[in-house]
Formats: sequence, C-alpha cells, structure tokens
Amino acid sequence: MNFCCDCGGPLSLRIPERDDRHRHVCDTCGMVHYQNPRVVVCAIPIWNDKILLCRRAIEPRHGFWTLPGGFMENDESTLDTARRETFEEAGAHIEVGELFALFNLVQINQVQLFFRATLPEPVFAPGIESLEVALFAPGEIPWDELAFTSVSCTLREYFKDRAQGHYRLRVADILHPPGQERRIHPHNFAHD
Repeated sequence: MNFCCDCGGPLSLRIPERDDRHRHVCDTCGMVHYQNPRVVVCAIPIWNDKILLCRRAIEPRHGFWTLPGGFMENDESTLDTARRETFEEAGAHIEVGELFALFNLVQINQVQLFFRATLPEPVFAPGIESLEVALFAPGEIPWDELAFTSVSCTLREYFKDRAQGHYRLRVADILHPPGQERRIHPHNFAHD
C-alpha cells in the first residue's frame, strides 16, 4: 500500500498509538489501514451418498479437484458465500447445513470454513472456474488429485463421521514453514 484510500495521502508503515503491530498509516489524515486475513468458504455438497467436486480451471492447482468454494465478499454471510460459490463453480443450488471444519492458514493469511450441504437434486454444470464437475462415491474420490490439504482433510474427516452416524466441528491449523513440508496441527480432529 502506498496511498490512503480515504484522502489519497502517502502511507507509512509504523505502529499506531495503542497498537502492537506495524500498520499502514496515512501521513496526512492519520487513518490506519488494517490488513486482515481473508475468509474462504466452501461447501461439502452431498447427493445421496456422493460428494460434488469441481476440477479447477484456474490457478492455483489448475486441473486438480476441490470442493466448491472461494473468497467471502463484503455484504455477504458465510452461508451466502457457500451458496454463491457452489453455484458459480458447479452450477448447483445447495441447502447449507452446519459448519464442519475450520482451518487457519496463517502463512497465507486465510481462514477456511467448510459447511456440510445438501444437493437437493443432481443438477450441476461446470462454471467458468471449473473444467468439469462430478459426483463421487466414497471409493471414487480422486485422493491423489485433490487440490488442497484442507480439502483432503475435510473429506477424510467427513467420511469418518458419516460412518459413525454423527458429525462434529473440526478446527486445525495448517502450517507450511518455509522450506518444510506442510503440517496439520489439529485442535480437535479425530486421531487415527
């Protein structure tokens, strides 16, 4: 950031009074410009015993499979985001259920939310961000072709809960220290 979006004045990176972090502060009007994590909202759309997945037509991870989801917009609830992203990516209308998983991805400033959802009928089509969309039974999931760690963790935990007949909220940090392999620090995931 170089200029204030309020007055157009130059910004300096400094610690504002009564704060403990460096922020972009306007040298002219004093406005503090906060930069906060971005929220990604995804759905786990279920029809009968199958899950709806999308093959990505965009980077990152072009050509890999994922659950429908994306960045939350201003003036939108998390449930609205899950519905909108599922329609945009998979051409499907869903009924959003309970929050199933929450991941903190601190290194990339993201919080990812995964909601269980029902696909009332098997009507779907690839959106502009998807190469294809398909329903997968548990034994058909393309595990080696899943785009993101959070998606594979969510699906594994979902199938565990479904087998037990009850669902519970999962919370975890996905850590990716520079030069090291990605690790999951579960707060309340089931231990194998």
